[in-house]
Amino acid sequence: MRIISGENKGQRISFPKNLPVRPTTDIAKEGLFNIISNNYNFNEISVIDLFAGSGNISYEFYSRGVQKILAVDNNYKCTCFITKQSKSLEMNISVVKRNVYEFLEHNRVNADIFFADPPYSENMKKLNSIIELVLNSEMLNDKGVLIIEHFKKINFLDHKRIVDSRTYGDSSFSFFK
Repeated sequence: MRIISGENKGQRISFPKNLPVRPTTDIAKEGLFNIISNNYNFNEISVIDLFAGSGNISYEFYSRGVQKILAVDNNYKCTCFITKQSKSLEMNISVVKRNVYEFLEHNRVNADIFFADPPYSENMKKLNSIIELVLNSEMLNDKGVLIIEHFKKINFLDHKRIVDSRTYGDSSFSFFK
């Protein structure tokens, strides 16, 4: 895995084989960040990375200038890895070890972008609960967006709050406002 743009462009990040993650591919990540960069100034936004896994998305946001990032994951190995990597890369990324659904139910932190990359095995009921918890609260700042990465066969096109969807290989990104 590598950081594709920004201050840390080209930086390779190796993670242990026992880390239970499915990092976003470089092609998908590049497409995603092209969309985001057309709508936001990275130096002016805050991000909450849900199901952060290896921290791949958090590192990319930080490299591009986002200074306020919170990575949330319930796996101890993942949160330790992100903490260690962000220190190694001199990135000030806050890390919380907590179940994402519990975090969203009790969260009082606002952000411009909520990025969620739940396991591809997550069912529609759980995916829809992420959408409802984020969009029906005051967590998402004005003009903010919730982005969910999911398996390409899952379809949110009928959801009333979807504004865009893009597919790269087996991964899709759905954007909600």
